[in-house]
Amino acid sequence: MSETPINQRSQQILKILVERYIQDGCPVGSRTIAEESTLGLSPATIRNILADLEELGYLVSPHTSAGRVPTERGYRLFVNSLLTVKPLESQAVQDLRTKLDPDMAMTGLLQSASTLLSGLTQMVGVVALPKMNRLELRQVEFLVLSGNRVLVILVLNNREVQNRIIQMDRAYTPSELQQASNYLNTHFVGKELHTARKELLEAMQKDRENMAQLFQAAIEMADKAFVSTEDANKDYIMAAGQNNLAGYSKQTELERLHTLFQAFTQKQEILNLLNHSLEAEGIQIFIGKESGYEAFDNCSIVTTSYAVDGQLIGSLGVIGPTRMPYERVISAVDVTSKLLSAALNQG
Repeated sequence: MSETPINQRSQQILKILVERYIQDGCPVGSRTIAEESTLGLSPATIRNILADLEELGYLVSPHTSAGRVPTERGYRLFVNSLLTVKPLESQAVQDLRTKLDPDMAMTGLLQSASTLLSGLTQMVGVVALPKMNRLELRQVEFLVLSGNRVLVILVLNNREVQNRIIQMDRAYTPSELQQASNYLNTHFVGKELHTARKELLEAMQKDRENMAQLFQAAIEMADKAFVSTEDANKDYIMAAGQNNLAGYSKQTELERLHTLFQAFTQKQEILNLLNHSLEAEGIQIFIGKESGYEAFDNCSIVTTSYAVDGQLIGSLGVIGPTRMPYERVISAVDVTSKLLSAALNQG
């Protein structure tokens, strides 16, 4: 969104108004700004400046009040040019460092990150799991369950342990399952799951009739197990603090709030936004309609990525109202991503 240049005095007035509106949630009038401004301007002069800012699309006047509130364009100018990011308090940083324990499994670390983000911001913390094609197989085990079901235990990237239950066409003996896992662990450890599955399926198509029974059993189970894991992670995110948004329902139509909660249930739209962080460096901020998804028209989303061994593998962020304390949210997202990356690299 292009910004119409405004002079320094108008920028300061806009900054005061946005900060006051973020703090109180009420339309801000010229008298309030006059009391907080160090420019020595009269309320009448400030009213003229506010009128100009409204004409330029940075502010809007609600029908119920003589005060004004920021538009998406006003928030964008504020975030891009007027915002001073505040560092997190040292105690908050220490709490993050303590709770993002390198000894935890990856799933636990990611869940902790979303919960910590929610707690720090009193909004929704979201973390996208790493893309499946970046996860390498370290070990696989199969255990017999009832009803032709098999429990699959996958160890990925030396850290992540995932359990999957798959339904097979026939019952397998413990001996068959052990032989199948031995075969997979011998030939496919260190390979990405989608690569291992692809190679197995290609082998099955080439020599299906002449395959040994052991080889066929390994392929059938790996096919189901790896697909189940891939599908579960393809559009999977961890979210915490969704109920925090209910506190902003006074500013949001209930129908829009319902649409937002549906988005958290479906999760795909959130994941799409988080994945933008893997395509660009640093903090990404989507304000209102900038997200491209109607469910987030009244929200702002602050995201960034986390990395392992120097490679960006996933993303995290905070979802809240456009009237969010950006200076703190940005800092919380940035510090959490760095500490999460550090914990994952130490594991």
